[in-house]
Amino acid sequence: MRVGSFVLAARFPGQGEGEALHRAVRSAEVAEESGLDTAWLAEHHFVPYGTCPSAVTLAAMLLGRTRRLRVGTAVSVLPTAHPVALGEQAALLHVASGGRFSLGLGRGGPWVDLEVFGAGLEAYEKGFPEALDLLLRWLREPSVGADGERYRFREVPVVPRPSEVLNEAEGPEVVVACTSPASVRLAAERGLPMLLGMHVGDEEKAEMVALWRRHARAAGRTSAEIEGAAHVSAGVCQIADRRADAAETLLKAMPGWLKQGLGAHVTVDGRERRMRDPLAYTELLCGLHPVGTPRLCADRLAATSERTGISRFALLVEGSGDLAATEENVRRLGAEVLPQLT
Repeated sequence: MRVGSFVLAARFPGQGEGEALHRAVRSAEVAEESGLDTAWLAEHHFVPYGTCPSAVTLAAMLLGRTRRLRVGTAVSVLPTAHPVALGEQAALLHVASGGRFSLGLGRGGPWVDLEVFGAGLEAYEKGFPEALDLLLRWLREPSVGADGERYRFREVPVVPRPSEVLNEAEGPEVVVACTSPASVRLAAERGLPMLLGMHVGDEEKAEMVALWRRHARAAGRTSAEIEGAAHVSAGVCQIADRRADAAETLLKAMPGWLKQGLGAHVTVDGRERRMRDPLAYTELLCGLHPVGTPRLCADRLAATSERTGISRFALLVEGSGDLAATEENVRRLGAEVLPQLT
């Protein structure tokens, strides 16, 4: 089982952006010290929900500050980036870090980001498959040209070429955030593992894994590819000597952050959207994920793995909003939970 942290660089009420980013960086550094496998970095634009607007930039910093830890994006928002530019950055990090970078990709949402970056709503609604396929070609082929609906250019060489430099069949690991049957099929047909969100429980994640396997098999993926797909389950982790204390920590801090952060999203086309009730959402997360004693957290992770077939986790550890408490939470995860997992 491979357990990592999920870093949002969340700005809690009353905090500055520098404070949020410092906590994010420290949580990743402590994750390496504590034996965690990966730090997964979120990307958000124009909202305090997360103060990291470039997951690949923060990944570069953290790869330079660590020696063992794998660093991944969860996710880089593909509709607001040119796939070749993102592919170049991913290849650079992959090669320079000795293969410790994972590129997580997602569609994002129908937010004002699409207007600011000039992508338009169509890039979100229809353009993701074309952009994804172009990026995958960039990471796997020596030269690439494009003649699609959105991207058209003459053939150019891939520099640096990740597969050639590290003598690998492919470049960096690519995972896709999946929230719908359509996105599950998209990932499965390309043989890409999924990143499944913290808002869904074990039953729904198990159903999505089963659907992925059916689509992958129909697309001609081998049994080895299907069985070896390293899907990632996102969740929340808060450790205390009593479950009530762990839950109380999150219930005191997270609703204010969620209300402020989620409420700041602006749609690109004025469409109405329903925001989750912050308190109810926090209670849901406490019920779904490892929140409680070290033994309870280990049992919860093991149960999720058994029910879903997923053995990789990206756990939000900064739910207290406090730097010292976050560092302690990560250290307890490494020292008291990981040894109980096989």
